[in-house]
Amino acid sequence: MITLGCRLNLAESERMRAMLAEERDLVVINSCSVTAEAVRHTRRAIRKARRDRPEARIVVTGCAAETEREEIAAMAQVDGLVANAAKLDAGEYSQRPREGGNPSADCAARGFPGSPPSRVLHTRAFIAVQNGCDHACTFCTIPQGRGPSRSLSVAQVLSAVEVDLAAGATEVVLTGVDVTSWGHDLPGAPPLGSLVATILGAFPELARLRLSSLDGIEIDPLLEDLIAGEPRVIPHVHLSLQHGHDLILKRMKRRHLRGHAMALVERLRARRPEIAIGADLIAGFPTEDEAMHAANLAIVRELAVVHGHVFPYSARPGTPAARMPQVDHATIRRRAGELRATVVAEREQWLAGHLGRPLEVLAERGGKGHAPDFAPVALPHGATPGSILTVVPSRIEQGILR
Repeated sequence: MITLGCRLNLAESERMRAMLAEERDLVVINSCSVTAEAVRHTRRAIRKARRDRPEARIVVTGCAAETEREEIAAMAQVDGLVANAAKLDAGEYSQRPREGGNPSADCAARGFPGSPPSRVLHTRAFIAVQNGCDHACTFCTIPQGRGPSRSLSVAQVLSAVEVDLAAGATEVVLTGVDVTSWGHDLPGAPPLGSLVATILGAFPELARLRLSSLDGIEIDPLLEDLIAGEPRVIPHVHLSLQHGHDLILKRMKRRHLRGHAMALVERLRARRPEIAIGADLIAGFPTEDEAMHAANLAIVRELAVVHGHVFPYSARPGTPAARMPQVDHATIRRRAGELRATVVAEREQWLAGHLGRPLEVLAERGGKGHAPDFAPVALPHGATPGSILTVVPSRIEQGILR
C-alpha cells in the first residue's frame, strides 16, 4: 500500500491494508491530485513501485484515478484502476484484465465508500466521517475526484469509535474532505457540533477528540463552544484558510473573507488562550501581486499560525483558476518559501513558550508524542504507546520539545 495526499487517504489506506492483507502480489497506490505536483508524485510512485515489485499487479485508486484516469491508465506500469468511490470494496481488486482507463464506478454514482470500523493507526485512530465536496473553489478538482458530499450516519460513526477504543486508541481524529459539511445530506441536516457532542457523551472514556482541517465559516455555534470549552476536544484548530487577501479569496470562490478568520480565532483565543492554529495556505495564486502576498504573510503572523501547510499554486487543467493570469513559477517558489519561513518563525516562538511547563503528552511509537495542541515532544525511553504522560520540556532540538 502506497499512500499520497490527505489524512482521509491515510485513513482509507489503513482500512484497505487490513482488507487486502492476503493479497501478496498486489500493490495499491492510493493517489492524490490536489495539485499538479501531487499528480507528479503519484506518477513517480507508480514507476518506483514497478521497479521495486516487477512481478506485482499495480492498481491505482484515489483522486488521480478519477481526474487523470486516461493518463494514469496509459502508463505501462499500471495494471488497473479502481474508482475512488469503490476503493473500500475488496472485490474491486480481484485479478482481471487491464481496464483501459475506466474506473469501475463513478464517484457520483456511489454512496459513502465503505463502512466503519476504521483501523487504529498506532495510538491515534482516524475516522472518515465525511467524503466528497459540494463546493466549487476555482483551483480545485476534489469534487471531480471525490464526488458530492456524503456523510456517515451517527450510528456508523459511533460504531467506528467504539471499535477503535476497544482496539486501544487513546485519541480519535474525525476527518473527511470537507468535515464541517458533515450532516448536510442526512435527515434534518445535523451540524458537526451535534456529532461531536454525541461522541463525547457516548464515550466518557475517550481521552482526546481531534478534528482535521475545518472550513471556519461552517463551524456551527455548538462546535465552536465545544472547541473553546470542552477539555477533551483538544486545543488545535486547522483552518482551510487558503489566503490572507480578500480579493484572492473571492477569486478562489472561497466562502469566507479575511475578517471571518480573524474574528473566529479571536473568539476562540479569548475563551481558550492555549489554542494552536494551523492553516492551509496557497502561494502565488493567479493575479496575486506583492501586496496580496504581503497580506498572506501578515495573516500568518496575525493569527499566529504554527501548523502551516503551504502549497505553491499549480494550475489544474479545466479549473477556472487555470484560465486566470498566472504568476511565474520563480515568483511562486519564492513566495512559498517566504510563507514557510514566516510559519517557522511563529512556530519557533510558540514552541519556546512550552519550555518549563508541564504538558500532557500522548505517547506514540518511535519515542515521541504530541501535546494536546499538537506540539511534538520527545519522550523518555520506555514510554508506553497510548499512555498519556506529564512531561516538562527544557529545550528544543530540531523543532522537537525535549
